[in-house]
Amino acid sequence: MKKNKIVKIFLINLFIIILLIFFFKKILKKPSTIINQNLNFEGPAAKNENSYSSNILENINYTSKDKNGNQYNINALKGEINFSESNVVYLSNVTAKITLKNSNQITITSDFAKYNSDTYDTTFSKNVIVSYLDNNLTGKYLDFLLSKNLMTMSEDVIYTTNKNILNADVIEMNIETKDTKIFMYEEDKKILIKSKS
Repeated sequence: MKKNKIVKIFLINLFIIILLIFFFKKILKKPSTIINQNLNFEGPAAKNENSYSSNILENINYTSKDKNGNQYNINALKGEINFSESNVVYLSNVTAKITLKNSNQITITSDFAKYNSDTYDTTFSKNVIVSYLDNNLTGKYLDFLLSKNLMTMSEDVIYTTNKNILNADVIEMNIETKDTKIFMYEEDKKILIKSKS
């Protein structure tokens, strides 16, 4: 009789545990903006056509300040965190506002970006626009590397000021010193400068 009673108590407890598990997994499950999927990212990571496992985030905002006092704010409509590189976020529809110490604000917009949350280094791609004071810079790629104090805009670069329009392959600027190099990939091609007046 004791064995029969013990088995009944065990089965009742097992039934209650199964009900609780079902209740917590199915009924209390809350919708989340993080979705676990296998995806292909259309941006700098598009060169690798293999699927990878990632999390999708929506309406992203990263705000940070580095040890030198530079402030970095980046917003995106969507982002993906690759499980193998959790410090790297692939972003789309991106706007960044960067305020360097002792300098004016730089605004950057692009279709895509690859943001490293450890170093704050960001590679912007496709329809990149940089606005600084009355100057605009457009191109296909922008590497904004705070870790190296370097900003490099490349491919179909157009630099527009109040007075001139400059076309080049690459514009490279030291963020700290503001030293700038403008050059073409091929030696026989020239940098084009047009006056607006």
